Amino acid sequence: QVHLVESGGGLVQAGDSLRLSCAASGYYSGYNFAWFRQAPGKEREFVAGIRWNSGNIQYADSVKYRFTISRDNGENTLSLQMNNLNPEDTAVYYCAAGWDSGVYHIRAREGYDSWGQGTPVTVSS
Repeated sequence: QVHLVESGGGLVQAGDSLRLSCAASGYYSGYNFAWFRQAPGKEREFVAGIRWNSGNIQYADSVKYRFTISRDNGENTLSLQMNNLNPEDTAVYYCAAGWDSGVYHIRAREGYDSWGQGTPVTVSS
């Protein structure tokens, strides 16, 4: 079982930057990782994902060119650098991990079976 712990959330102003981290344990080569977020009253949505070999990185259109996902397999850490934040980015952000079975697209929630507890991000206008 993969264990994930997010950190780095907080309250910022529009235009600010924030970096989220996810400490991962219990995984091995072949796991994809992603960030999802869930705003109050909304469904959990894909934000960014990175394939196990880092050969495929994808972003939701709403965060493209503002957010950057990265993974450090040596440090067992997944990160999300978020720049130029706006109030629409306010949500609880979740780190997710899943074995790359080749069945699900990297953007699909169904492809991830391990989730962190979430870290809240609030962006004020």
